[in-house]
Amino acid sequence: MRLKNFLTLTVFFISILFCMTVSAQDYTQWNLPDGAKARLGKGTITGNVEYSPDGSLIAVASSIGVWLYDAYTHKEIDLLQGHTEQVSIVAFSPDGNTLASGSWDDTIQLWNPYTSEHKTTLIGHKNDISSIAFSPESDILVSGSSDKTARAWDTDSGENLMIYGRHTGPVLSVAFSPDGLTLATGGGWQDYTIRLWDVKVGMQLNVLRKHIFGVYSVAFSPDGQTLVSGSADSTIRFWNPQTGENTATFTGYTDGFGSSVLDLQDGSLAVGHLRGVTSVVFSPDGQTLASASEDKTILLWDYAAGQPKATLTGHSGYVTSIAFSSDGRTLVSAGDDQNIQFWDSVTFQPKSTITGYIFSINEIAFSPNGQILASVDDGMAIHLWDTDTEELRNTLIGHEGRVFSVAFSPDGRTLASGGGNPDTTIHLWDVHTGHPKDPIISHRYGVESIMFSPDGNTLASGSWDRTVRLWDANTEELKVTLRSDRVYAVAFSPDSRTLASAGQDNAIHLWDVEKGEHRASLEEHTRPVDTVAFSPDGETLASGSRDRTIRLWDIQREQSDLILRGHTNRVKSIVFFPDGMTLASGSWDKTVRLWDTQTGQPQNTLTGHTAFINTLALSRDGSTLASGSEDGTILFWAFPPFIPERVEDVNRDGVVNIQDLVLVASNFGQTGQSPADVNGDGVVNIQDLVLVASGFDGG
Repeated sequence: MRLKNFLTLTVFFISILFCMTVSAQDYTQWNLPDGAKARLGKGTITGNVEYSPDGSLIAVASSIGVWLYDAYTHKEIDLLQGHTEQVSIVAFSPDGNTLASGSWDDTIQLWNPYTSEHKTTLIGHKNDISSIAFSPESDILVSGSSDKTARAWDTDSGENLMIYGRHTGPVLSVAFSPDGLTLATGGGWQDYTIRLWDVKVGMQLNVLRKHIFGVYSVAFSPDGQTLVSGSADSTIRFWNPQTGENTATFTGYTDGFGSSVLDLQDGSLAVGHLRGVTSVVFSPDGQTLASASEDKTILLWDYAAGQPKATLTGHSGYVTSIAFSSDGRTLVSAGDDQNIQFWDSVTFQPKSTITGYIFSINEIAFSPNGQILASVDDGMAIHLWDTDTEELRNTLIGHEGRVFSVAFSPDGRTLASGGGNPDTTIHLWDVHTGHPKDPIISHRYGVESIMFSPDGNTLASGSWDRTVRLWDANTEELKVTLRSDRVYAVAFSPDSRTLASAGQDNAIHLWDVEKGEHRASLEEHTRPVDTVAFSPDGETLASGSRDRTIRLWDIQREQSDLILRGHTNRVKSIVFFPDGMTLASGSWDKTVRLWDTQTGQPQNTLTGHTAFINTLALSRDGSTLASGSEDGTILFWAFPPFIPERVEDVNRDGVVNIQDLVLVASNFGQTGQSPADVNGDGVVNIQDLVLVASGFDGG
């Protein structure tokens, strides 16, 4: 017995030391793909949150893997990666030795949660995994899938023991009875039933038919006498698992003024969940039932009395998952607001929050000096990241809908952002203070793309309302409205004289900025064009399309000279490197590809995102390529910095002299890209004069 206790303590302390060592590391560096130097954001919460049986760990299902946290400090411990798609569900075995994760990649991975060792992969389902549960003895794992089956697996050998296959829709939820003899499975679309099974022989024991929409969650009471189900139909139903009788129903509706009302008829109680019930779970002592809902609330119930005890509010989106700690004193919840919230289940007060998860990234942009990266997403916020520390510097709140586009002014002082309905204004922000400026009341529908001209005088916006609008960047007055089809992208030429727009009509349109007139249409793509970019010298335009190709156009001849093929899905973003010799493209095939712009040949393929890549951005010196994805992360990729010829030689005559100084002085105060901006900070000023003077050639 002493030896056993000694070994147990040894393993325990080793686990603590391991966790402390991993926690001390910067999680932005964990499990990076080849070529990447950092990751911003923890991804998107795509599944549930779960406590380990001993209460020491918390697992979170995310778009990029399974995050493990210290349950007491809430510090990141590890990121378990192995799935090729987002993780949809996690569960700890009752003995605490195994953590299971199910994914949209149709597989289940088994892990040692204390060493992060991968144990085995369970393969057999034909579609994504939506639910998993361990038997009380931890020897069997049952998984439910969108392939309309539930499967039982031997957790030691990985053998598929049984298939429970009578559902006519996806199996959204599974649960074992406390004695491990009965399995409950809840069906989704076109099914809506709960089926009870004999675990060992696979025989269907009963079908429970009362819900009218999908059964999101099922749970047995600790005494095994009651089965509880939560459904998309906004009800919580109680069942006798022996007879199949629906013994009570908790349902919510309003009096027309937004207040919940009580209805005690037919054993029903209207208690306040006004939308789908996503999760139901019992406290360890069985005295409290907790329910989470799409109505953004969590309800705590006195199970024996059948009365509500408290309503927990704080999430700004659907509450997707809840779990009790092993002592029952803490409830943790995950929401599609990308927050994990801890609650005191005795006082009903919020305790703390885990943040860092973000929505699908729609667009990113570097500030001119490269010190800030701005990102916008489906969460109605703009995030400003410090590119040196990889930490979130500020969050700008003001949009009332999804944010699609973001751009810095050439001097780096102003940030512009555009979004979708109901908020179609262009928001302007002071980058230094984070305070909003007066917005531009702009389009009728979503602003998909926005960009400042390199000279800083014009702001262009492209919209779903089939217009491109040019605004005076100083006065915010509308200069001209250019009519087109639905616009997905805009880009200025380096000299600010030409604007390219692309969109739904499969074409790229070139516009004379000064005259506000249409100049030409480039019409060789066969599907809508999502992205356009000018080369640094302005002689070439690149375009990426849903036809999976990139075309390089000669601007003077208005013809495409090269077609770059290789992506297997739409090309969503492209960017030229500073020397113009390399082009990077980001695609919905989850890859970033690098191309030789002279030959059209591929140079490299960067992989690591688990979902569509929507956006790319490049630092001014070309040393950092950033890619933003629907997996809720931004990856930084490292490249050798571009070192131009002597920047002090403003007129490029091979010598630094008084003529270069005169050129800087004559452009004094100019913003945007200019040879006179010697230090590349976006404005021609005294610092540029000093640099030229210090670079004077002898003699």
